[in-house]
Amino acid sequence: MNKANLIDRIAKETDISKKQAEAMLNAFVGITINELKAGNEVSITGFGAFIPKTRHARNGVNPQNPSERIQIPEVRVAKFKTGKTLKDALKS
Repeated sequence: MNKANLIDRIAKETDISKKQAEAMLNAFVGITINELKAGNEVSITGFGAFIPKTRHARNGVNPQNPSERIQIPEVRVAKFKTGKTLKDALKS
């Protein structure tokens, strides 16, 4: 499912216009990004949580030249931890 399909589905199931559904989805994405950038967790009970994590700097290998070592810088990434309701739904 892509973003357009999700917007259609939200509009259909909540009986709102596609434009309103798109605005809600865009607001959710924007709020989630801003909270993760600020170092905060975004948790939706039953569904899961988006958590900002720091991946520490490390040494790596240049894939174009395997004999060359490169330094990979520290980076912040988003992780998703599934909630109990989602885990249970996927098990059955």
